[in-house]
Amino acid sequence: MNCSKLYRAVFTLAALTLAAASAHSQIKIGVVLSTTGPAASLGIPEQKTVELFPKQIGGEAVQYIILDDASDPTGAVKATKKLVTEDGVHAVIGSTTTPSSLAMRDTLADAGVPQISVAAGRSIVYPMDDKRRWVFNTAPSTALMANAIARHMKEQGVKKAAYIGFDDAFGEDWSVNFAESAKANGIELVASERYSRAATSVTGQTLHIKAAKPDAVMIGASGTAAALPERSFNQIGYKGKLYQSGGVANPDFLRICGADCNGTIVAAAPGLVAPQLPENASFKAAAMRFADTYQAAHGPKTLTQFGANAWDSGVLLEQAIPVALKSAKPSDRKAFSAALRDALEGLKNVPAAGGVYTMTATDHNGLDEQGVVLVEIVNGDWKLMK
Repeated sequence: MNCSKLYRAVFTLAALTLAAASAHSQIKIGVVLSTTGPAASLGIPEQKTVELFPKQIGGEAVQYIILDDASDPTGAVKATKKLVTEDGVHAVIGSTTTPSSLAMRDTLADAGVPQISVAAGRSIVYPMDDKRRWVFNTAPSTALMANAIARHMKEQGVKKAAYIGFDDAFGEDWSVNFAESAKANGIELVASERYSRAATSVTGQTLHIKAAKPDAVMIGASGTAAALPERSFNQIGYKGKLYQSGGVANPDFLRICGADCNGTIVAAAPGLVAPQLPENASFKAAAMRFADTYQAAHGPKTLTQFGANAWDSGVLLEQAIPVALKSAKPSDRKAFSAALRDALEGLKNVPAAGGVYTMTATDHNGLDEQGVVLVEIVNGDWKLMK
């Protein structure tokens, strides 16, 4: 081999070695979202948000590996196992829904990989235990949203309320938390119904609720499937007030529900209406960073609660990764994942699209009452209630 070929060979080998070392040492963040299936209207804006995340944090390259769970907990577990065993991720964002987030938990906790869920179920992070110490979430919890709704009902003179929600972990979480909040506010729960995410009719359930004569109804559902009870209540002539969770806070729900949803009150993350937040809100600038970045990429009136929740998972990582890097390197996956978990748990007063996050050893959601706003659907748009 002549000198020229030798130099080229040595240079090529050095470049490949450097590239391999770089790939091995970069930070890998797995992302499991529902970009197809019934929850796709939630998962798609979440994916679009993750695609806007910084590709370098704390001087280290960050790779985001996005997988679709098809709105199915089994799919979420399969995707999670791939990310852990094949891709060697340091943390996982996801999933979109409460059932899928709960299904992922054991795999990640057993592997010592922190999870940042973007779903709202309170049971995702409460009560704290050996598994949940690896789990964080960014959405306002069902407890926070249920409290805000029950207080508003009380202020409006509601004495009797009813509930209808999904027949899964999300619906059950909402049922439990709304019942507790209603009771705390002196409101009698006179009916409680369930329906499948794939249902095409809920007439039987809404008729049962109407017969109980509630002053208001809480709908514990998400995505476009949450429009089904709204339409049914209008069709059977129910005249009481309707409330929804932040699970409906996207343009697809407004489009599908149409005029049937006018006047509905929704408890949501502040990022949904970032431009309408008061100027003195402590996290207004942080919420507008999300709103401006997302709408610059995807156009006006494209903000969703789900984009805000996903954005905040990125904000938490931006804050936690530099801290974790002080005690471990990404090349040691186990040590860095553990350091990242500890850094996430130590975050204090972090302003973001959904409020201000302060994590503790017993609270891995970190939001207070600032993390929920009430908005009214008015002529196909969101209006912040003062």
